[in-house]
Amino acid sequence: MEYNSTVTQKQPASSLGRCPGSQAIAQEGKLVKFVFSAIRADKISVAGTFNNWTPGVLNLKKDLVGVWRGSLHLKPGIYQYRFHVDGRWVNDPSARNTVPNEFGTLNTILEVK
Repeated sequence: MEYNSTVTQKQPASSLGRCPGSQAIAQEGKLVKFVFSAIRADKISVAGTFNNWTPGVLNLKKDLVGVWRGSLHLKPGIYQYRFHVDGRWVNDPSARNTVPNEFGTLNTILEVK
């Protein structure tokens, strides 16, 4: 499968819904949007250091053309993440900064300013 993705950051927000198991998600923080294109996928989530690497906590929603979207608020800092697509870990195809992980693959680096 071929994937495309985008991660964007918006200005600070004053409210948010908490992600279970995360110490990094703030009541005030920047809105970080995750976008992933995979028309044939059935379920996509984002997991990383911001939610204790728990797939299914931040599920993306699919639109009619196969673009998946989701967002959360994060405090400024540096985070690592990967997409979880139909039960498989997938690298962010648009990743500019990555770091090797203990499983021999790469995690994407996300810096929230």
